Amino acid sequence: GTTGEFLDDLNKLPGIVISYSSEVVNLQKQVQLTGHEKTLEDHLRTVLRSQPLKFVEQQGKIFLVPDSPVKKKFTLRGFITDRESGERLIGASIYIPAKKAGTTSNVYGFFSITLEEDSLEIHTTYAGYFPRIVSLDLLEDVEVNIAMERNTAISEMVVVNAEGKKNTRNRTLVGKTDVSADVIKSTPPLLGEPDVLKTLQLLPGIQAGNEGSNGLIVRGGSPDQNLILLDGVPVYNASHAFGLFSIFNADAVNNIEVLKSGFPASYGGRLSSVVDVHMKEGDKYNLHGEGGIGLVFTKFTLEGPLKRGRSSFLVSARRTYADFFIRPILKLSDASADIIPYFGDVNVKANFPVGEKNRFYVSVYLGQDKLHSKEDYGDSKYEAGFSWGNTTAMARWNHVFHKKLFSNFTFTYSRYRFKTMLMDEQKGVSPSVSYKTDQRYFSGIQDWSLKGDFDYLPSPDHFVKAGFALILHKYNPGITNHFARDSFNAINSSYGNQSLYSSEYDGYIEDDIRLSARMKANIGLRFSAFALKDKVFPALQPRANLLYKLNDKWSLKGTYGMMNQFIHLLTNTTVGLPTDLWVPVTKNVPPQVSHQGSAGLSYSYDRSVEFSVEAYYKSMKNVIEYGDRSGFSNSTYSWEEIVETGKGRTYGVEWLFQKKKGKVTGMASYTLSRSTRQFENINDGNEFPYKYDKRHEVKLSVVWRPSRRFECGANWFFSTGNAITLPASYYYNPNTGQYIDIYDHRNNSRMPNYHRMDVSMKFIKEKRKYTRTWLLSMYNVYNRLNPFFRYKTYTDWPENKIYFEDVTVFPFLPSISYQFKF
Repeated sequence: GTTGEFLDDLNKLPGIVISYSSEVVNLQKQVQLTGHEKTLEDHLRTVLRSQPLKFVEQQGKIFLVPDSPVKKKFTLRGFITDRESGERLIGASIYIPAKKAGTTSNVYGFFSITLEEDSLEIHTTYAGYFPRIVSLDLLEDVEVNIAMERNTAISEMVVVNAEGKKNTRNRTLVGKTDVSADVIKSTPPLLGEPDVLKTLQLLPGIQAGNEGSNGLIVRGGSPDQNLILLDGVPVYNASHAFGLFSIFNADAVNNIEVLKSGFPASYGGRLSSVVDVHMKEGDKYNLHGEGGIGLVFTKFTLEGPLKRGRSSFLVSARRTYADFFIRPILKLSDASADIIPYFGDVNVKANFPVGEKNRFYVSVYLGQDKLHSKEDYGDSKYEAGFSWGNTTAMARWNHVFHKKLFSNFTFTYSRYRFKTMLMDEQKGVSPSVSYKTDQRYFSGIQDWSLKGDFDYLPSPDHFVKAGFALILHKYNPGITNHFARDSFNAINSSYGNQSLYSSEYDGYIEDDIRLSARMKANIGLRFSAFALKDKVFPALQPRANLLYKLNDKWSLKGTYGMMNQFIHLLTNTTVGLPTDLWVPVTKNVPPQVSHQGSAGLSYSYDRSVEFSVEAYYKSMKNVIEYGDRSGFSNSTYSWEEIVETGKGRTYGVEWLFQKKKGKVTGMASYTLSRSTRQFENINDGNEFPYKYDKRHEVKLSVVWRPSRRFECGANWFFSTGNAITLPASYYYNPNTGQYIDIYDHRNNSRMPNYHRMDVSMKFIKEKRKYTRTWLLSMYNVYNRLNPFFRYKTYTDWPENKIYFEDVTVFPFLPSISYQFKF
C-alpha cells in the first residue's frame, strides 16, 4: 500500500506511536520496544525506497533517520549557569567544532543556535570556569541547560571577552571589555574595600578624574558622557564619600560590561562610554553569605533560594561607622561641637519563574551620603551639611517567545538628589544683635522608563537585536530657599530653576553578521527623539563594527559610531563637592553629538596571552562649560546664561598586554592621547587642552597566587598631570593693595606628573563551615605626595611675589580588614 497506509497499520502495534514526514520517522517509545527494530527497518526501507536507515535513541525517543543528502535544521537553545549557585553566566562561549559555528550567552545566560541535524559536541567556555563538553544528536529542536563548574585554582586579572574557540558574537564589538567580580576582588583596594570603578581605571583609555575620585574619564570625554547602568537602570552619581568609593558593592556584582567605542545600537544616550553593571541573581540551591569588617565600614551579603532550584534572592548592605568613633572623640575635646560623616547603601534583588518560558526579576538600590556639622554655644548656633544619594528600582519580565526569540520587558525608576544647608543663629543680649540666616539648596533628577528588548537568532550567521524605550525625565536644576531674620525684619524667599519635564523615545535594530569564515560585522541603527514642551530633537545614529581574522591568532577590527546626548551635567570647578546639576537640552543649549572611529589589531595565544593596539579619533560638538559667571548657586542668571557651548576632539593610541593564566597573571598598558575643547567666548575662541587631557598614561598590574591560601596583588600608575589655568604674570597695585593676575590662555599649565603604587595581600583559610580572609592593603606604598589641587598665594610687601602651594590628601594609607564567606 501507500506509505501512509503502511504507517497507519504500523501505528497499531503495541507500544508505538508514529509521526512521520517524507524524510524522518519518529518512533516515540511509550513502552519498551523489543524485537521490532529490525522488522521496522526492513519494512520502511522497502516502502520509502530511501537510502539505508538507522535507529538513534535520544531523550526517551527513537528516531529512524534516512541517510539523505538533504538535512533538516533544528534549533539548540538553553541557559548557561553556575553549577553550584544556579547563577546565569553572561557572555559564555558556545562553540560546535564540527560545524565551525558558535554563539555566546546573552546578559541572562540564554543562547540559541540553529544547525543541520547531526551528532554534535558542544564546547562551552567561560572565564574562571572549567570548560564543558556536551555530546548529543541534534535530531529535533532541543533545550540544553549547561551547568559550569568554577575553577577555584586560577585567578584572572582582567578578562577581555575573548574569541573562545572560533566564532563568538561579542568579539565583533571593538573596545568591549567584560570584567568579573573575581577580578574586582583581586585588585588592591583603598582602605580595604575592593571597588568596581577603580578596577575599571586599570584599563587603557579610562582615567580617574582626580586623586581619590571615582569619576571616569574615558578617551578624553567628561564624566557626564558615561552611561552607567545598574541592572539596566541609569545611575547619575556613582560615588560615595566625595569620590573615594563607588556605589557598587563588589560582593553583589556578577559581571561588568565596558564599552569605550564600537557601541552597538542597543546602547545610547551618552557620548563616551557604557558601563553596564549586572548584579548577582542569588543562589537558587543553597543559603550562604559573605561580609567584612574594615577600618571604614562593615558590609554583609546574604543570598539563597526562595524555592530551591527555582527562584532566589540577594540582599547586600554596607555602612560606615566613622560617625560612631569620630563623634565621641570630638565631644571629649569640644562638648558644643558635633559632626556626622556617614554613607551607606542597600541592594535587594529577587527572581522567580512563572511556567517554563517566563522569569520575573525585581531589584532595588538605596544609597545615601551625609556630612553634617553642628556647633551650639547656647547663645549662638551654627549648622552646615551636605547630603546626596541615589535610588533605583527595576522590574523585568524575561519571556521566550520562540526557540529563536528571547525578550525582556523592563520598567525602571532612577532618582538622584543633592542637598546643602547652612544655618547661623545669634541670640544677643539685646534685640539689635540678634539674627538668624538659613539657606538651603536642592537639585535632582528623576527618570521613569519602559523598555522592550528582543534577541532573535535565525541562524548561526545572524544575531539580531531590536528594541524600544519610553523615558520620562524630571529635573530640578537648582532651587535655593533663603530665610533671614534680624530684630526688625524677616525675609523668606525661594529662587532658582523650577522643575522641568521632558520625554525621550528610542528604537533600535542591529545584526551581528558572519559574512564569511574570517569576517564578521555588527551593523545597527538607533533612532532617538527628545521632546520638551515646545521643541523636539530627533537623532538618527548609525553604528558599524567589522572584524577580520587574519589567522587563528591575529585579528583586525574597525568601528564607526554616532552618538547623541540629550542631557548635560554642570559641575562647579571651584569646590570639591558633588554639586551636580543635571539639565536637559534646550533651544539655546542643543544636544551633544559625537562621531567616533577606531581601528585595532589584536593577538591571542591559547587564550592565555593577549596583545592589542587600537587607535581612535572622536569629534564632539555642543559640549558645554561654565563661562565667567559660574557657580552652582548663582541666583542672578539661569543656568542657560552662564554656560558656553562649543566643540571638542580627542584622539590617541592604546596598547594592552595581558597574561591571563598561571600563578602569576597581570596586564600592562600604555596610552598616548590628546583631548581639546574650543568655545567662541573662552580663550579668545582658540582651542585649548581639556582639563583631563593626559598625554601619557602607563598602568601595570600583577597578581601572584602561589596557593589557595595566599594571594598578593600590586598596581602601578603613571600619568601626565591635569591641565590647569595659572596666571602667566601679575602686578601689584599699591593704591588698592591688591594683586592683579594676568592670564594668557585657558589651561596654560600642568599639575605635576601623577604616579602611585598600591599593594595588597590576602591570607585565606578554609574552615569547616566557612572561609575567612585577612586582607592587608597599602595605598600609595612609597608615599608619593600627588597634589589634590593647587592654590596661589603671595609674599608680603616689599617682595610682592606670587607662588603656588599644592594640597595632598592621600599619602601612604595602610588598612586591614577581616572578610568571611559561608
